[in-house]
Amino acid sequence: VTGSPGGDMQWCFSQVKGAIDDDVAEADIISTVEFNHTGELLATGDKGGRVVIFQQEIENKNQPQFRSEYNVYSTFQSHEPEFDYLKSLEIEEKINKIRWLPQKNAAQFLLSTNDKTIKLWKISERDKRPEGYNLKEEDGRYKDPNTITSLRVPVLKPMDLMVEASPRRVFANAHTYHINSVSVNSDNETYLSADDLRINLWHLEITDRSFNIVDIKPANMEELTEVITAAEFHPHQCNTFVYSSSKGTIRLCDMRVSALCDKHSKLFEEPEDPSNRSFFSEIISSISDVKFSHNGRYMMTRDYLSVKIWDLNMETRPVETYQVHEYLRSKLCSLYENDCIFDKFECCWNGNDSVVMTGSYNNFFRMFDRGHRRDVTLEASRENSKPMQVLKPRKVCTGGKRKKDEISVDSLDFNKKILHTAWHPQDNIIAVATTNNLYIFQDKVN
Repeated sequence: VTGSPGGDMQWCFSQVKGAIDDDVAEADIISTVEFNHTGELLATGDKGGRVVIFQQEIENKNQPQFRSEYNVYSTFQSHEPEFDYLKSLEIEEKINKIRWLPQKNAAQFLLSTNDKTIKLWKISERDKRPEGYNLKEEDGRYKDPNTITSLRVPVLKPMDLMVEASPRRVFANAHTYHINSVSVNSDNETYLSADDLRINLWHLEITDRSFNIVDIKPANMEELTEVITAAEFHPHQCNTFVYSSSKGTIRLCDMRVSALCDKHSKLFEEPEDPSNRSFFSEIISSISDVKFSHNGRYMMTRDYLSVKIWDLNMETRPVETYQVHEYLRSKLCSLYENDCIFDKFECCWNGNDSVVMTGSYNNFFRMFDRGHRRDVTLEASRENSKPMQVLKPRKVCTGGKRKKDEISVDSLDFNKKILHTAWHPQDNIIAVATTNNLYIFQDKVN
């Protein structure tokens, strides 16, 4: 993947976070990864309901080859397991999505959600503590007022830095089905949350009501043919959002038209190639992720086998299509039997929208350079985890004679999958989540 037209960019290993053990605790499986708007903070959520935030250390100006590292900044329990007594259902604590809010003051804010409840968290630093109270001792016990003979002015004394995470708002009871998406609007006042059949619009200050803006629930649930799989606000137009469906369509809606956006403004759909028609066509056309480009002109969708780039001005077909792992088309039957065919892969853009990235199996991840029409397969593994070690491109052999460096389709490990990836908004730094480890890679500095 190229950074400049002059030459190929090389990616190096930077860090890996998480336990090395082979037996993975279910609670430690990473379920979402997200950089904040500056890239200084990187948040991960896991199946145990925890959010871990890493902070980028200031890099050493004298030694540019030693790039900045990410170290743990704050860890907190965002969600707890709950039980819905009316429906006799367990609500798991797994974090489905994390979205950062643009920074307005010294504190940072993020939204995290499980299947039912969205929370707004404030992450703030404290490095001073008040000392010299009149009415209480230093250990917190209250004094007898009769013993106080003089007044003193409390002072702020420096202390070790403490990072506090506190829940500021809890947005609950608005979703009957499981929440799959949260997206903050460009007005920075509202956000949307989407479940399988409905999309709600919230104000960040108001927790007791939300507005239903999309409802695709049929009157008779037996007539249900499709569900909402992802939704996102446009990065610049606060009235525009898109949502994707399990049938492979993307609908763009304009909130200026009506309060309930059941009628879309645009429908993006590619007619199916009859030669590829199979029993699994409907399953693999389901869209697992949709992301607007930073400039707002394009959107990217990920289905089971491919990544598609759509121009918002052209609904009939995507302007670019990239095959992620076409060699799996002949393996769909066994992928259906082991349920892998239902895996939901995410995708992301780099900072200037020139490269897109998404995950695959065997801990492989793919990058597609849009300008040069080049692509590369890289691997996140402990074997390649020496500091600044350059990642070697991997090749999958699809048949015939296997070359020395190639790996055959039959020896791919389908339990090792990269579903969640994130790209630093300004630099060539990427975060890639394997099952319970977070890998951080960066481009090689010459």
